[in-house]
Amino acid sequence: MIKDTIGKIEARIQGAETINDDRRQELLQLLGTLKAEVTELSKTHGEQAQSIAGFTEVSAHEATRAKQNRELLQLSLDGLGSSVREFEGSHPRLVQIVNAISNTLSNLGI
Repeated sequence: MIKDTIGKIEARIQGAETINDDRRQELLQLLGTLKAEVTELSKTHGEQAQSIAGFTEVSAHEATRAKQNRELLQLSLDGLGSSVREFEGSHPRLVQIVNAISNTLSNLGI
């Protein structure tokens, strides 16, 4: 299920006309790392891993909409950040990747 969610995000980013090629490649690389981290996390924390993937999907959706709503984007990014907060000590790489994805998505509308 997590791999399907990440696959949907990758497809959305591939098809988004609002993203330049450099950002697209950056996001796809980050998503590849996120997939590995969340898949590993799902072995011990399945629901939390699914939440992280879900908030990433919603955030990507909001960031790549043709007509962005900054408030909805910020809400989704806040949810994404909250979904990894408890793993700062045990999974710092996961938190780092999520923060990088959040920053990149946040900057798409600028």
